[in-house]
Amino acid sequence: MALLGTMIKTLMAALAFAALSLPAGAATFSIKRGLNLDQWVTWPAEDKWGDRQATLPFPEWRKFLKESDLRALKDAGLDFLRMPVDPAPFLSDRTVALRDDLFASVLDSARMINRAGLKVVVDLHLIPAGGNRKIGMSEVMHDPAVFETYTELVRKMARTLAREDPKLVALELMNEPLVDCEANGSNLWPDRQKQLFAAARASATGLTLILTGGCYSNAESLARIDPRAIADDNIIWDFHAYDPFLLTHQGASWAGDFIPYVTGLPYPLTAVPKAELDMRLDTIRDRIKAEAPWTRRSGLLAYLDEQVATMDSPEKLLGVMDAPFATVDAWAKANGVKPQDITLGEFGMIRKEYGNGFVMPAAYRAAYVRDMIARAEAHGFSWSVWSYGGAFGIVDAFDGEKAEPDVMDMIRSLR
Repeated sequence: MALLGTMIKTLMAALAFAALSLPAGAATFSIKRGLNLDQWVTWPAEDKWGDRQATLPFPEWRKFLKESDLRALKDAGLDFLRMPVDPAPFLSDRTVALRDDLFASVLDSARMINRAGLKVVVDLHLIPAGGNRKIGMSEVMHDPAVFETYTELVRKMARTLAREDPKLVALELMNEPLVDCEANGSNLWPDRQKQLFAAARASATGLTLILTGGCYSNAESLARIDPRAIADDNIIWDFHAYDPFLLTHQGASWAGDFIPYVTGLPYPLTAVPKAELDMRLDTIRDRIKAEAPWTRRSGLLAYLDEQVATMDSPEKLLGVMDAPFATVDAWAKANGVKPQDITLGEFGMIRKEYGNGFVMPAAYRAAYVRDMIARAEAHGFSWSVWSYGGAFGIVDAFDGEKAEPDVMDMIRSLR
């Protein structure tokens, strides 16, 4: 017995040493290079959501893309797709009769991506209400009853995906939470995220869950999250970066009251001679003076000059683009989060705002995406470009047109 006891103690010590020697737990779901699919392009207004033919299959990209289109992305060197799923139909009374079919269609869509040889992040992608929807980000965040309904959606989506291979499928609980953006304001998101996490984990014990910071999932908000408050290793932490916003969102009508006046700027600003850059900036100033409300003109003009001054040299631009990566890297090291458990879930440069005549030169877009990928991979982070089609499209554009091949060609060159 004494000998047996000694052997057991020796074995236990060896196992304890082995456990100390092994790296801490990491996410089951491992990814490197990805692309965001479209959320919707021709999505109908809410009064049509009860119409099976209008709503299914779901998400909407299923109406346009085939497995061969997905396989082409695999062949280009990508290993995963981030699949935005609009939560609004799941929260609408219009779809009660179709609710089970919606969940089933999301599952079928994830499997379709897997069959093409790609992993998939099912991304619950809330946007503001208005136009074709009654419930959006604000309602979910500020109405306790709606948040509870959203939590139940997260629970059911996790249950829907729970039996899938956890090496092939992951679930992102909320895209770009629009909360906690004030410097000295609320800190609601950490507790809200814990509630969503608990609901998802209760339904899917083996599924990797994607978590994030508040305020549009920016780096600074992620750095305010304490990852140790959620005792789970099977997590990937997500942040988004579109810096510098002045260049990446040119002409976007939905991006505030300043950016719609800004078009024609190169990437980087030093890509054209200074005299030409000054001329392009004067064109923007003239547009602001002619079209902006008079009470806002001086402020918009001053803001333009301030933003240009932050990136008018290679060194300054480097600082602007490096900042979010440095923030996340410091947070990760301080909290023991491995680089492979961090993803740059969105980044990209606009091609063309719908209805706007300005088209961003493809060479600028390819250069920007290349530079952001280089930063992510230098830090060991995975990444997914925004997006397949639409305003930021790198494969498709609008109305059946194809985007210029430059960005995808650059991605293929990484293989």
